[in-house]
Amino acid sequence: MTVSTGIWILIVIVGVLVGLTGGFFGARHYMQNYLKQNPPISEEMLRSMMMQMGQRPSEKKLHQMLNSMKAASRNDSK
Repeated sequence: MTVSTGIWILIVIVGVLVGLTGGFFGARHYMQNYLKQNPPISEEMLRSMMMQMGQRPSEKKLHQMLNSMKAASRNDSK
């Protein structure tokens, strides 16, 4: 029993498309769950953390800390 080359090519293309689609939606679902469990730090969260530590944060200090945290996360991802 021989399968023609055209059918093999069609099977491979369909398999790749199904794999890409499944991988995309699987990764999307994983990232949504991850961000729901570990939300990124916002300005309000940082302000409340500083207030809990006994500091009265100014806007300048908040923006400096947010920028340094963003820079640190960029350096870690490289």
